[in-house]
Amino acid sequence: MGIKERQKIIMEKGASNITRWIGSTTSVTLHTILFISAFVIPYIGIVSFERMLLVLTTIVSLEAIYLSIFIQMSINMNNQNIELIQGDIEELGEDIEELGEDIEEIGEDIEELGEDLEEIGEDIEEIQKDVDEIQEDVDEIQGETKEDQYNDNKETEILLTIQATLIELQKEIEFLKHNNK
Repeated sequence: MGIKERQKIIMEKGASNITRWIGSTTSVTLHTILFISAFVIPYIGIVSFERMLLVLTTIVSLEAIYLSIFIQMSINMNNQNIELIQGDIEELGEDIEELGEDIEEIGEDIEELGEDLEEIGEDIEEIQKDVDEIQEDVDEIQGETKEDQYNDNKETEILLTIQATLIELQKEIEFLKHNNK
């Protein structure tokens, strides 16, 4: 930061502080005391009334000049701050518009996702129906297999019974052959 910038900052702070102080009750009280003192001095005999008026008028004029300069500096600083704030407000407005657009896009995306979810739900229902049909087919196949196994077991039992009977008959034939001899 250069010397000119520092001087400018010091002047601006000084102007702001003086303007703030001038509007205070302390300033009003001090000025009232000074004006009363200025008018009392000629009655005491320290200075003549004309000289007091000349000095007082000069001081008041210089004070008015400097006050108007400080007030104008404060107004200029406030205007600069207002311009900065207006720029920020405009940027915020643009950001809000962009956010609104983003929110609309998000809303559209949510609607699309909802539609996709509905389609997925329908697909799941169709798949569930297919699974149920397949399960029924599997149950039928298993039922047929059990019947076939039952029938096969029955046939095997009959065959075993016939075989056992044939063996018995053979034994009896052999016995009869041995006894008839």
